[in-house]
Amino acid sequence: MPNQTLRKPAISISPEEYKALAQKYTPKPTLTKNILRAFLVGGLICALGQVIINIFSGIGLTPKEASNAATAAMIFLGSLLTGLGVYDEIGKFGGAGSIIPVTGFANSIVSPAMEFKREGYVQGVGAKLFTVAGPVLVYGIAASIIIGVLAYFLH
Repeated sequence: MPNQTLRKPAISISPEEYKALAQKYTPKPTLTKNILRAFLVGGLICALGQVIINIFSGIGLTPKEASNAATAAMIFLGSLLTGLGVYDEIGKFGGAGSIIPVTGFANSIVSPAMEFKREGYVQGVGAKLFTVAGPVLVYGIAASIIIGVLAYFLH
């Protein structure tokens, strides 16, 4: 028997039929579930921030000092949870609710650095952390200086 390659017959399908098949098998978005999860996760993060503010206020800090300390605490928690791999799970569950500015910022700074963990904590994580955070720090410091100078001369 000679060596023959078996070929399946080509199926001819029109673009309209293909579009109908694609729509039939494309998973439907669970919009309501995604919105509720984002609202729940974002709300819980904000509620935790408010609890931390209340704790700092309870130990004698002024409202402004308590807010600043709570911001630092939330950045620390976001970074810690990212390093432990927990924040990624929160993000998978809560979607956009997990990108609340303070904790989401901490996650966006620490996540790329964690990818370089195999190169060591100093040359891998540390170097990448400062590579990502560098522009943020430079522009943040520059903006604060400009705003400080403007505030000094305008008041």
